[in-house]
Amino acid sequence: MVITLTGENDYLRQTELNRLLSAFAEKHGAMAIERLDGEEVQFQVIYDSLTGLSLLSDNKMVVIHNPSANAEFVNHAESLLNNLSKSIDLVLIEKKLDKRSVFYKLLKKSTELKEITNPDIQALPQWVCAEANQRGGSIQQNDARYLIERIGPNQQRLSTELDKLLLYNPLINRLSIELLTEREPQSTIFELLESAFAGNTKQALKIYHEQRQLKVEPQQIIAMLAWQLHVLAVIRTADDRSPEQIAADTGINPYVIRKSNATARRLTISGLKKSIKILSDLDVRLKSTGIDADEALQLFLLKDCPSFA
Repeated sequence: MVITLTGENDYLRQTELNRLLSAFAEKHGAMAIERLDGEEVQFQVIYDSLTGLSLLSDNKMVVIHNPSANAEFVNHAESLLNNLSKSIDLVLIEKKLDKRSVFYKLLKKSTELKEITNPDIQALPQWVCAEANQRGGSIQQNDARYLIERIGPNQQRLSTELDKLLLYNPLINRLSIELLTEREPQSTIFELLESAFAGNTKQALKIYHEQRQLKVEPQQIIAMLAWQLHVLAVIRTADDRSPEQIAADTGINPYVIRKSNATARRLTISGLKKSIKILSDLDVRLKSTGIDADEALQLFLLKDCPSFA
């Protein structure tokens, strides 16, 4: 068995690795498992591990984290994989692989490559409910959504907070969530624009500062604002076409269209055009002059966003 586990979902990637380790240990014993970090060990250590047998068992499992960080391993990977003993199970762990690289193509061809991505945000509340139930407790869908909105969609963080909440009370509710968890800045550019459109300047500035606390740079915020205004303009000029049809015609994610649809219908086309022009001019000025980016962007939110009709 030769498996590559990759993808940005740390929680599910570790869960899958734990499953593989447990299954192997149950058959051959935990002492027959070797763990190596490609970033720290010499290639010779990896080579010896993949070509030598275990003294304690007829079978051996080798787990290599960050194999791409070891240049010598990458250079010899094809030969090692092709000549790997059937008594050795190999698991390669990579958080992120360049899909254009020769190494990625080799792993895809010569190993069972499992790409473990982050879940659909729409399905995450159901996962939270299922996890709470599996751990001997319960949480309602609405409270699960509130927990995600409060601390973010990272499954590792959600799992840790679930354990803490269940220890306090197996029946998790909004009160216990507010008591035991700390709200993380999870605002979005959509919420930022929504507040500005509605004339809620205090909320708009609050969300802007949250974005900056999250280390989002002004140029990134401009790019996201431009994209969101583009989406709103596309919807607003789509006449009576349904969100599904707009998505099919434009290639924009259907979820994005559905989420923005109500907002777009409340804006005027002239207001959107004006705001897009002002934002474009602001982008040019930021790149060509020494104006204060934070001050200019906050002024745009307070003064130059279109208002709801």
